Amino acid sequence: MSEHVLFLTGKLAEKQLRSILEKIQPEFTYTVHQLGVKVAALMTTDMIARRLNDTFGATRIILPGRCRGDIEALSQQLSIPVERGPEELKDLPLYFGKAAHKYDLSQYSVKIFAEIVDAPHISIEAIVEKAYYYQRNGADVIDIGCLPSTDFPHLAETIRTLKQEGFTVSIDSLDDNDLLKGGKAGADYMLSLHESNLWISDEVAATPILIPEKHEDLASLNRAIAIMQAKNRDFIVDPILDPIHFGFTQSIVRYHQVRQQHPNINMMLGVGNITELTHADTVGMNTLLLGICSELNINNILATQVSKHACRAIKEADLARRIMYAAKEQNTLPKHIDAGLMALHEPAPFPYALNEIQELAAQITDPSFRIQSSMEGIHIFNRDGFHSATDPFDLYPHLNVSNDGGHAFYLGVELARAQIAWQLGKRFSQDQPLSWGCATDSTGATVDLHAFKPAGTTLKKQP
Repeated sequence: MSEHVLFLTGKLAEKQLRSILEKIQPEFTYTVHQLGVKVAALMTTDMIARRLNDTFGATRIILPGRCRGDIEALSQQLSIPVERGPEELKDLPLYFGKAAHKYDLSQYSVKIFAEIVDAPHISIEAIVEKAYYYQRNGADVIDIGCLPSTDFPHLAETIRTLKQEGFTVSIDSLDDNDLLKGGKAGADYMLSLHESNLWISDEVAATPILIPEKHEDLASLNRAIAIMQAKNRDFIVDPILDPIHFGFTQSIVRYHQVRQQHPNINMMLGVGNITELTHADTVGMNTLLLGICSELNINNILATQVSKHACRAIKEADLARRIMYAAKEQNTLPKHIDAGLMALHEPAPFPYALNEIQELAAQITDPSFRIQSSMEGIHIFNRDGFHSATDPFDLYPHLNVSNDGGHAFYLGVELARAQIAWQLGKRFSQDQPLSWGCATDSTGATVDLHAFKPAGTTLKKQP
């Protein structure tokens, strides 16, 4: 039996929904049913259960994206699968286009070593706390960063404590004694060994990360690789990624050369030399570097979060590695897989053109303000008028809220969000915070579409 989809909508959106479906020309047949409510977003599953008397032979029902309530209960009541569509009607084509392409982001091939720098100056308790934070953001290995010519009296106890807490640990030092002490304390990895101190790997079980004896000396690196292979020991190779203008391009070439010479060895890329030492947003840098890792089959990165501008580097690298893995597995470009790396911009920031917003505004018969944005600017409207601007302050004289502090504050917040979104090219949805992808930690509760949104502080009566 062919699929027949029932779309439920409100009065204001019905015409546009029909127009979009006609343009999509879906493979399934469909019915558009207007449920007798003006604004589709005000529809609830309880309302649908009361008002929907005919399912029109549907095999699937699609509700407006902002419809609240328990769709599983509604589905059981109607004996038909029920799902929410996208929040914006204009995203309906993408919604159906992606229905058969849901990417699994639970998989990845790159292991993240997250370095806790200046560890000798940090207490064990603080190190453990930071280790848990890094782990929550995606770290697989907690790297303990030592300092040159600096005593680290609690090194062994730090590693033992982390191991007791269940962490995988690496010791990171240029001092042989630190490496030896860390390995004997139970570290799983050692950063970094070279041709002259490979003897340390005979003393401990930790897996060594190999680097050239001297910078750019691939011959010494090849000899170290050969020695470890002869011993049948596991190892990871790091040809060293250099900062921009200090050998960056040549170091990428070096990684490529090592991979060509050794197709099957395990490799590491130290992304911190780019993310930490370049004053630019780290999301794009991590994405590109993880793309290089994907192409060269580099399955380990060393990441740091020292500079303030790199404060989300581990979280960004975690999502980037998952997206790159999914794209590689599906033999596709890393596009339209997940929006988390789109921190400042979006593929489709303005779902509605100015004329479409004006057409909607013409149907409004109540005093509540709606705010939307288009390429031309910010638009606010109700039954009393339609006003546009690129600076929210220009809109204030038209709003008539000088005697309503709560309403004025609410509109100010929403218009400020709209202005930021318009300037950057981001999606703005009234009553929702702007999305910054994985570049921020969420500061508010996740929107629960099973529950009704509580009244905000501007609606509550103030004492």
